[in-house]
Amino acid sequence: MSARLLIASALAAALVSAPRAVTADGIDPAAVAEAARSVVVVLPSWQGVRPGFAPKSADGRIAPEGSGVAVLPGGYIATNDHVLGDAVSVRVRLADGRTVAAEIVGRHKATDIALLQAAIGLPVAEPGPGPNLAEPVCAIGNPFGRGISVSCGVVSATGRANAGFNEIEDFIQTDAAVNPGGSGGALVDGKGRLVGLVSAIFAQGGDANIGVNFAASQPLVARVVRDLAAHGKVTEATAGMETGALSALQQERTGGVAVVEVTQNGPAFTAGIDAGDVIMKVDGRPVTSPGQLRAALFRKQAGEAVSLTLRRGGEDRQITLTLQPRP
Repeated sequence: MSARLLIASALAAALVSAPRAVTADGIDPAAVAEAARSVVVVLPSWQGVRPGFAPKSADGRIAPEGSGVAVLPGGYIATNDHVLGDAVSVRVRLADGRTVAAEIVGRHKATDIALLQAAIGLPVAEPGPGPNLAEPVCAIGNPFGRGISVSCGVVSATGRANAGFNEIEDFIQTDAAVNPGGSGGALVDGKGRLVGLVSAIFAQGGDANIGVNFAASQPLVARVVRDLAAHGKVTEATAGMETGALSALQQERTGGVAVVEVTQNGPAFTAGIDAGDVIMKVDGRPVTSPGQLRAALFRKQAGEAVSLTLRRGGEDRQITLTLQPRP
C-alpha cells in the first residue's frame, strides 16, 4: 500500500472515531439541530379570526402562531393549551414548508398542556434527565412567527411552582431567549435531549423576552401526554389530605408544607399522616410550598407509591403512601 493510501486511511479512521464538536459552553450543535427536527409550527384557526401572527399589542383579530414538539410515535405533538385558545381547527407547519391538518387529542388547562396528532412521521424528541442549575439548555420554537429557530442559555432554577401562570406548575426557569410564538416549543439540554416544554415568559409591561422564561418539566409533560393519548383526558390521583403554607413560627424551625386536614380512610390517613405534620420531601425531592407538593404528587398516578419525608414533634419520619383515584 502506498504512503498516500496509508495517510488517507488514517485520516478516514480519525474522522470516523472523532467525537462530535461541542462548544465551550457544553452544547453539541449537531445534537441540538437534530432535536429541532422534532419541533413544528402550530397554526390554530379561530372562528372569525384570520390566521397569522401578532404580539399582544397588535391586531387582536389575528390568531397567533405557536410551537409544538413530537413526543410520541404516531404523529403525537405536545403544545400549550393557551396556544390553541378557542381553536376550531389546527394545522402544523413542517420544516420543509408543508402544512398538515392536526387533530386535538386532548387538553389539560391546569398544566397548560395539550396534545395534537397529525398524519406525519416526525422524529420523536429523546427525553433527557432533569437538568441542574447553570447547565446549558436551548429553546427551540417559532418566535414572532418567523419560523423554527434556536436560542441557548442556562438553567436558572428548577421546580418552580410559584410563577402564577397555571394551577399546576413544575417549571424549569431559563434565561434562553423566548418570545411570543415560542410557546409549546422544546427546551433541550446540551445533548439535544428534551427536558421541558417552553410555556411562558415573565415580562414587565410588554410581551417580549427579558430573560425570565419557563418550561414545563419533561416528567410533567410526559405524565399529561400519556393520559391524553390513552384517554383524551387527564385522570388525577389524590393523597387524601389538605395542605397549606407553614406559619411564621414553623418556618423558623423547618421548611416544608403543613398538613392541615387528613381525609378519613384516605391514603394519607392509612399511611399514618396526621394534621400538623410537616412534609419536607416527596420521593427525596424537597418541597417548600403547597404548589410544589401538588406538582410532585400530580406527577404520580393512582396506584403508585409515594415516599414522604415529614417532621412530627421535632422528629423526621419516612412514610410511604399509595395514591388513590380522585373522586
